[in-house]
Amino acid sequence: MINYDFIEAIIFDGFFAAIASIGFAVISNPPRKAILVSAFLAAIGHGLRYCLLHSTSLDIASASFLAAFSIGMLSIFFAKKIHCPAEVFSFPSLLPMIPGMFAYKTILALVKFIQCKDDSASVDIIVAIFRNGLTATFVMFALVVGVAVPMFIFHKQSFAVTRILKLVKKDR
Repeated sequence: MINYDFIEAIIFDGFFAAIASIGFAVISNPPRKAILVSAFLAAIGHGLRYCLLHSTSLDIASASFLAAFSIGMLSIFFAKKIHCPAEVFSFPSLLPMIPGMFAYKTILALVKFIQCKDDSASVDIIVAIFRNGLTATFVMFALVVGVAVPMFIFHKQSFAVTRILKLVKKDR
């Protein structure tokens, strides 16, 4: 049976990731088509990660890797379609998946550790520092590797668009 609340949560997650991706994409002043593709890829990637986290037993780093890999694969496909380098819309699509809450909790625990005078409480704080810090690090690593692997696999397709753009500019 279809769980409509779960589907609605995936759609909302993807929608808000798309809005964030538009904000990140506009900063680099790409073509308008690239902004829309970036929003679409962010929605797909973030929605996939949400779905994997809540419907499977995958951890956040593995789910982030698979979502980043799907963004990387789709960005190469769209790079050919709109004649724009894949990096233009793959990187803004990844930015909404950066683990900001884990990084924040790491810094907060570091500040608590500095202020802590009780040795028994400091052990729990050190555990929180390492748990959140390593989670943030592994998720960031998974995002980078996940989006880079398709670009390394399809190196010629990924950079063929850039060569074509250079040739077009030379002819003008």
